[in-house]
Amino acid sequence: KRFVDLGLRVKSGFEYEFFVFSETPHSIRQKKYSDLTPLTPGSFGYSVLRSSSESDLFLGLMDYAAELGCEIEGLHCETGPGVWEAALKPSAGIIAADRAALFKTFSKVFFQKRELLATFMAKWSMDYPGQSGHYHFSLIDHEKEQNVFFDSSATNGMSKTQTQVVGGLVKYLPEFLALVAPTINSYTRLVKGAWAPTASTWGIENRTSSIRVIPGSDKSQRIECRVGGADGNPYLVAAAVLGAALLGIEEEIDPGESVIGNAYEVEDDLPADRKFPTNLRESAARFDQSLSARRVFGDDFVDHFVLSRRHEASEYERSINDWQLERYFEII
Repeated sequence: KRFVDLGLRVKSGFEYEFFVFSETPHSIRQKKYSDLTPLTPGSFGYSVLRSSSESDLFLGLMDYAAELGCEIEGLHCETGPGVWEAALKPSAGIIAADRAALFKTFSKVFFQKRELLATFMAKWSMDYPGQSGHYHFSLIDHEKEQNVFFDSSATNGMSKTQTQVVGGLVKYLPEFLALVAPTINSYTRLVKGAWAPTASTWGIENRTSSIRVIPGSDKSQRIECRVGGADGNPYLVAAAVLGAALLGIEEEIDPGESVIGNAYEVEDDLPADRKFPTNLRESAARFDQSLSARRVFGDDFVDHFVLSRRHEASEYERSINDWQLERYFEII
C-alpha cells in the first residue's frame, strides 16, 4: 500500500530449493530423520537426465501448481541428491506471497500423495548446501507502466531508484533478518562457503553477494534478495525486503561500491552493522532494537514477533540433541 501511495506497484516472485525423498511421514520418524533415501542419487544440477527420467513428477507438479494458481515458470534439479528448484511466475503485489504460500504447502501434498516427501528446511543435512528461498522483485510506475529500476542511460541500467533500493537493502536487511531467517535452522545455512551470504553486500550478477542486481531491459531489470532460506514465511520475507527497499527510497541511501568477485572475501572487513546475526536469539534482539523496524512494521507486530522468536530459541536451548550426545556423553 505504501508503494501504491508513491505511484508504484511491486512485481515479484519467489524461487525455492527443496529436497524430495522416497520417504513418508511415518518412515522419517521411524528413521529418526537420518539415513533418508533421496528421490534420486548423486549431484545432478540442471540435469536433463533426472528431469526426463522423473518427467511424470516434474510435469505433474507443474500442472498441479498451475491448477492451484501458483504457476511454476521454471523447474529443474539443483546440486545434491533429490534436490529440486522451482521458480514461481512473478505477479503483482501480495499475490506473489499468496502463490508462494500455496506452492510450499501443496507441493508437499503433491509428493505425499505419491508416497514421497519434500522438505523446505533451510538446511536438512550438513553434507549438502542449504535450501534457498530467493525473492526477485522490481517496481513498476503505475501510470507509465514502466519498470522504474531500469535506466538505459545508466551504468548497468541501474536507475537512481534501483540504486537507492539496493542501499536500503544493504543497510536494513541485517536489522530485519529475523523476518527472513525465522527459525533455529535458518542460521545453519547462513555460513561461509555454503552459497548463502553472511553479511549485507551487493553486486552485479554476483551470486556470492546477498543482493544481486540483475541488469536487463525494461521488462527484466530487477533485484534478487539471496538472503532467505526455503523455510521463510513468504509474506514476512516480502515485507522485510520491501520495507528495507522503501526506506532506501525515502532516505535516498547510497549502497556504496558493489562487490566484484567473491563477496565472502570482503565480509570480514565490513562494519559490524553490515554483518548478519549468527543465531535466532541474536537476530530477534537486533530486530527488537531496530527503530526502523518499529517505524515500518509497528510496535505491536515487532513486540509479538520478537516474543515468538525468543520462545523458539528458548525451546531449542532447553532441548538435548544428537550433537550434544555425541560431544559430551562419554568424554565429559
